[in-house]
Amino acid sequence: MIGRPACGWRRGARTALAVAAAAGALAGGPPAALAQGSPRGAGAPGAPTDDAAQIRRLRQASNEAIARHDTAGIGAAFADHVIVVTSRSDRNVGRQANLASFAAQFAARPDVTYRRSPREVRVFAPWGMASEAGEWRGSWTEPDGKVAIAGRYFAKWRRIGGRWLLESETYVPERCTGAAYCSAVP
Repeated sequence: MIGRPACGWRRGARTALAVAAAAGALAGGPPAALAQGSPRGAGAPGAPTDDAAQIRRLRQASNEAIARHDTAGIGAAFADHVIVVTSRSDRNVGRQANLASFAAQFAARPDVTYRRSPREVRVFAPWGMASEAGEWRGSWTEPDGKVAIAGRYFAKWRRIGGRWLLESETYVPERCTGAAYCSAVP
């Protein structure tokens, strides 16, 4: 029923929570764990911005590793259990599977490049998780011409052992021009 407490809560408990929340808001804002931005609230004030900046730096390092065709550098950002859904809807599960996929692309397409440009990074500090959304671009040469592909991507980061690591990435194509690769529907 609308307006009735769930899970056996009483009206008095709800009132006490509402008063505590209001008092916290009047005293200076959200609880420390939310304001500080690090997992379980253990961190310096302003950490959500610091964490988001760190994730953006990690993304930049990953972009640079791809430009160098450096699979070890790419893997530095992956959790062991990372899941990547490619623009062609292939699913690669695990760090090693994803690095093998990159190595195969580098061998088959010596000029391949990918670049991810984050538009938004949001950190949920109490759980040590963050989302990243942005635009990606890729290009390489096929026997019948140059491919240029781009779209949006979404990533989930998680603080594991004190480090931000990618748990998942999903790439959605929005345009593809050039070689026959673009007209072959996956």
